[in-house]
Amino acid sequence: MGENPVRICDTILRDAHQSLLATRMRTDDMLPIAEKLDQAGYWSVEMWGGATFDSAMRFLNEDPWERIRKLKARMPNTPFQMLLRGQNVVGYKHYPDDVLERFVVNAYQNGIQVFRVFDALNDVRNMRRAMEVVKREGAHVQGAICYTISPVHSVDSFVEMAHILEDMGADTVCVKDMAGLLSPYVAHELVSRLKDEIQAPIHLHTHYTSGMAMAAVLKAIEAGVDIVDTAISALAMVTSQPPTETLVRILQESPRDTGLDLGLLAEISQYFSEVRKRYAAFESGMQGVDVNVLQFQIPGGMLSNLVSQLREQGAEHRYAEVLEEVPRVREELGYPPLVTPSSQIVGTQATLNVVLGERYKVIPGEVKNYVRGYYGRPPAPIDEEVKRKAIGDEEPIDCRPADLIPPGMEAAKAEIGDLAESEEDIISYALFPQVARPFLERRQRGTGGREALVAAIAALVVQRMECRPAAIAEKAAASTSPWKMAWRPQRGRWASLLEGAGGTR
Repeated sequence: MGENPVRICDTILRDAHQSLLATRMRTDDMLPIAEKLDQAGYWSVEMWGGATFDSAMRFLNEDPWERIRKLKARMPNTPFQMLLRGQNVVGYKHYPDDVLERFVVNAYQNGIQVFRVFDALNDVRNMRRAMEVVKREGAHVQGAICYTISPVHSVDSFVEMAHILEDMGADTVCVKDMAGLLSPYVAHELVSRLKDEIQAPIHLHTHYTSGMAMAAVLKAIEAGVDIVDTAISALAMVTSQPPTETLVRILQESPRDTGLDLGLLAEISQYFSEVRKRYAAFESGMQGVDVNVLQFQIPGGMLSNLVSQLREQGAEHRYAEVLEEVPRVREELGYPPLVTPSSQIVGTQATLNVVLGERYKVIPGEVKNYVRGYYGRPPAPIDEEVKRKAIGDEEPIDCRPADLIPPGMEAAKAEIGDLAESEEDIISYALFPQVARPFLERRQRGTGGREALVAAIAALVVQRMECRPAAIAEKAAASTSPWKMAWRPQRGRWASLLEGAGGTR
């Protein structure tokens, strides 16, 4: 190990498969390798949050809370890290403070030790309550800055936000580059400034989408970054993170040697290479670097789901048009960073604008609520004409959105009734009522395992048939059989958004 080792957070159990396999990795495929992951010596393993909570119930028929407990039993020595969307918790809208609080308390009690808290608009008002509760419970609070590029974002503005996050109690500050936009020299400049001006350790998260990730990580390391996110090579690169083993080897000849065992990491990678084959049906088809991200700024998970969504609508040939429409919509909506849920909001509107042949002919409720200020304060003013089309003469709010939301736990408890066996179930229902209720009903009937197994087999059979998804999806849509369950995972997040279910990111 070097004199000043770089610490590693491996994303293999969350962002890696979220980016490459549409968040479909089952807990049973994680458990056999858990002991070796625990031996690796990571600073943390990111294994929860983001889309994993929703996807576990919606697509895998798993209890997301049970995943933490099962993995922690086999990984007692490694801090577990989660991605927390501030007031959005792990959902796609703002939730009441009491739901947020009970979520954090239960997550910590189950084994989450590091909470990476971010807001899609970098509106710190939407991060404050989450950070306060994490701090109160005694967990590690990591305040995250969503890195993006626009006329209203700069190194100065990100450093200013880092000061605010440190003042709010952040134990570490993360630069969260969700789309792979951070260039090596800007990474060096930004990290240098952060190391000079704030006391909290600096953590860098990036994606390989543009091809710049490893170079950006190395320049950040030269500038003194303390912790970086990587992914075991079997699920690295493309739209995931840079490969853990490669970085470990590069740093072996420097004072920042991680000290991690390449032999052990190779064993872990070999395991996940075999696991990945089981999820081939959920691969996006992207094979390497996509320089389009430098122009369109679409994050990895959004790209893979965009391809899937357009394919199922028979509009895959319009992919380039949608890519070109995304930055136009983003500018008109005030340059939000493209991360959940703003990426879905912008992506949904851009897709509708292209597919319907008329811009803003249809404006989904989520876009209207964004314009109303229900997601927070946009980085720049919203285009007045778009604002008028979306909400007419209505004036947007300017307070913290959650201040307008009544408490939700008691109402959720009353609605879900005897289906809830614990406070965790009530929280799951409060966050995703349309997903949690059928999940809890299946659990009560005791049919969850059989339905999930049939669904998995059905998906594999269809994949082997190499037939057109649209035809079978159409037939499955009219069915209540497990075949329908098998095809539901193929549906993109934007379809879910338009149905009011929220999406899958």
